Amino acid sequence: MIQIYHNPRCGKSRTCLAFLDNSKQDYEIIPYLTETPTHNELKSLLKKLDLKPLQLVRTKEKIWIENFKAKTLSDDEIIQAMVENPILIERPIVVKDGKAIIGRDIDLVAAFLD
Repeated sequence: MIQIYHNPRCGKSRTCLAFLDNSKQDYEIIPYLTETPTHNELKSLLKKLDLKPLQLVRTKEKIWIENFKAKTLSDDEIIQAMVENPILIERPIVVKDGKAIIGRDIDLVAAFLD
């Protein structure tokens, strides 16, 4: 089943969700701001995305700039920062068949789901 890590306040996330609705495929919404992934779940998600932790961080978020930007952090520390501050997680993330993408570009999401 398709999963989408969704933030309802994010326009790109809402657009991706609407695309999934129109695709007529079954999917599960993961409201990651209220159901925060654990450290291990984020590590697994990063493997599916084939990304380093910093590549999943929204580095323009105020929390990141004020608390983490000037620090040298290990991958585990970056993951922990996302666990403690899920707003830092890039969105939306679409997962299917053990792989995932950041679904900001609907054309890429369409290709990913085919």
